[in-house]
Amino acid sequence: MLDRLFSALGYERRTTDYNPAYAPGMWNVARHPGAGLVTPSKVLSNLAVAVRCVSLRSELLASVPLKVYRRLEDGDRERASSPLADVLSDLANPLMTAFELREFLVRSLDTAGNAYARIERNGRGQVVALWPLPPSSVQVEQLGSGRLRYRVSQAGGKATVLLQEEVLHVRASSDDGLVGRSPIAIARGALGTAIAQNQVMENLAANGLRPSFALSHPGRLKPGAIENIRNSFDADHAGPHNAGKPLVLEEGMKPENISFNAEEVELLESRKLSNEDVARIFGVPPASVGISTSVSYGSAQQAAQDLVSNALAPLAARVEQALMRCLLTTEGRRTFIIEHDLSGLLRGDATARWASYRTAREIGALSTNEIRRFENLRGVQGGDDHTPLKLQQMAERPAASER
Repeated sequence: MLDRLFSALGYERRTTDYNPAYAPGMWNVARHPGAGLVTPSKVLSNLAVAVRCVSLRSELLASVPLKVYRRLEDGDRERASSPLADVLSDLANPLMTAFELREFLVRSLDTAGNAYARIERNGRGQVVALWPLPPSSVQVEQLGSGRLRYRVSQAGGKATVLLQEEVLHVRASSDDGLVGRSPIAIARGALGTAIAQNQVMENLAANGLRPSFALSHPGRLKPGAIENIRNSFDADHAGPHNAGKPLVLEEGMKPENISFNAEEVELLESRKLSNEDVARIFGVPPASVGISTSVSYGSAQQAAQDLVSNALAPLAARVEQALMRCLLTTEGRRTFIIEHDLSGLLRGDATARWASYRTAREIGALSTNEIRRFENLRGVQGGDDHTPLKLQQMAERPAASER
């Protein structure tokens, strides 16, 4: 409230004048010698593995519960009920579910390096809605005071300026601490190589996957005749619909093979290695996106664990801390905690899960009802006791003198 008051008094002006002193671009494109400009849209339209990595990270993180806890005086915590908790777990705004907004934020992180949403508050300063902002429409300015201001471009060339307290800004890894860089921007050289290989395969497919060859003529042909022969040959034999048609040559012309097929130049093997590089760029185990010829049960379980530990856990922490920084006040950060519950992704199979439950119950780490709630079962009477089972059995066992 004080920040908005200072802004109204002129300490920070909400003006649409653009300050070019600090205006970092949202995406630094680079030209690859084989693929041309490497942009997020080009990466996603050419590389199926990149599409799966982005969708897997965004959908998985959006699917796990995002909870708001209140800190208690004894160091424990409890679930908090507030408008912010409803926004993060139910409806982000009247037009979007919380799942859709969180998926949008993670996709923006992976493709643009920054995710933005406009914060809507009620008269008490509580967050009641989050409205997504396309990263391509947002420019970040740093004011003389060190604070940030966001210029949002709109249809018709108009712009709206939002203050720092009005924007949820989640950054990917950053060079300056103010704007992030996506995995696509950081590794665009490796991604450009993968795109170039994909384009080679597309060209081979467009020509019926037949090896290139030359047509030799015993005599000398005029430039016009050469062009006519090439066009006629392309019309009759190029493309998958002309594959297998007989080749008819006249006037002593002979075909001469001058290239190898895709397997002979190991293009397919190179594409496989490039797909593994794409998975590494996003921190996703190759087996999780189908890049494994033989997957055993044990390796699949390990890949699932690696996906949560190496890809989702750091991503969840990045989003959680950005939510606490932008949506809570200083006092609110001392009182509340925003946290993803990744335990559902780490539960494993039924045998391993119930074995861990048994151990936790025996030492008193979990009560019977807590275990039942994890399995979406109703609690039972007397099931909230955390006494270790051995101590509980000793207390219930009648004394020898009473027998």
